Amino acid sequence: MRLRPLIAITVLPLLLWAALPLVSSGATNQQRLGDLQQKIQATQGRIGRRKGTEHLLSTQIAAWTARINRLQRTIGALQARQARIQSGLDIAQADLQRIQSDLRAQRARQARLKARLAVSRRLLAARLVERYRSAAPDLVTVVLNSNGFADLLERGEFLRRINDQDERIIRTVASAKADATDNARRLGRLAGRQRQVTQRIAARRDQISAIKQQLIDTRVGYDTTRSGKARALAGVRADRRKLEGALSQMRATQARIQGILSSPGTGSLPAGPITGGSGAMIWPVNGPITSPFCERRAWEACHPGIDIGVPSGTPIRAALGGRVAIAGWTGGYGNYTCLQHTASLSTCYGHQSHIGVSVGQQVATGQVIGVSGCTGLCFGPHLHFEVRINGAVTNPLNYL
Repeated sequence: MRLRPLIAITVLPLLLWAALPLVSSGATNQQRLGDLQQKIQATQGRIGRRKGTEHLLSTQIAAWTARINRLQRTIGALQARQARIQSGLDIAQADLQRIQSDLRAQRARQARLKARLAVSRRLLAARLVERYRSAAPDLVTVVLNSNGFADLLERGEFLRRINDQDERIIRTVASAKADATDNARRLGRLAGRQRQVTQRIAARRDQISAIKQQLIDTRVGYDTTRSGKARALAGVRADRRKLEGALSQMRATQARIQGILSSPGTGSLPAGPITGGSGAMIWPVNGPITSPFCERRAWEACHPGIDIGVPSGTPIRAALGGRVAIAGWTGGYGNYTCLQHTASLSTCYGHQSHIGVSVGQQVATGQVIGVSGCTGLCFGPHLHFEVRINGAVTNPLNYL
């Protein structure tokens, strides 16, 4: 991504500049503090723009995900339709197989009928030739040539049988011809039906193939677009985290410079004046806010309090009277004190160099409860101040 070289070019000089040793000249430190504040503001602006880009990309990714989900539902419906089409194809295929079997049987029968018709025609032709060559005897000739009545009956029966045979031959030829004609028509209908079923099967198969290809192409396009957005989001997020890391370094340097400007000497400083605002609490220390509430950082999604830039050794006052609930080392907070003011309201103070109270002690508003420093996860001297409601952090500025 093109943003990364730009981030590296921007952040590296800032880190090198912030890492330079602090000089003792007050005017130089004031100038450096002003320059640092401008760089902090510029970096905050870049971080804000990165966050805006992240929000836009996240929204676009969500939109593409919704499109893919809708497409997936369409795919499900089309798959059900495909199953129905396949069922119809199976039925049509079975029908086609029956037709082909019937067609083979009819073709075999047609061959037999043709053979039968050919034999019948040969018999008929032979009989017609024979009858043509020997004229049929009349009744007088048969009577006169008979040797008695018995011979006459025998000769009459013979003539009747010959006539019956001739009629059977004629009927067989006529029947065979009619069957052949009827079977030819049936074969024609079966062949036409076979062509129709074959065409329907081919059309349904083509439809399934087109649907599948359309779904594949659409899904691939959606996935490609969403993947590109996700890669862009990952790049912007990584750049923003680098900027946040640089910002933390600059704020730590800013706090050190402010500590030097505020304290020409070393050791514990006198407690500053009690400063109140529009809320019920006083400010625990007097100094600028170097990290606002719920600021997003590389190591946390929401900064749980505010950081107030003061030099090490600055006395910390109780923002409101109450009972000490926690007083000791607590993970990344370092030396950590929490005061319970009501059943639901409490305040907490982190990164102290020294804790001045003990658990169970009652303190008054404005009473010094510890000394600022940089213990725990800390990049420079400051006070981490929290306000909690039922144990959950909330914005301290609503109470100061």
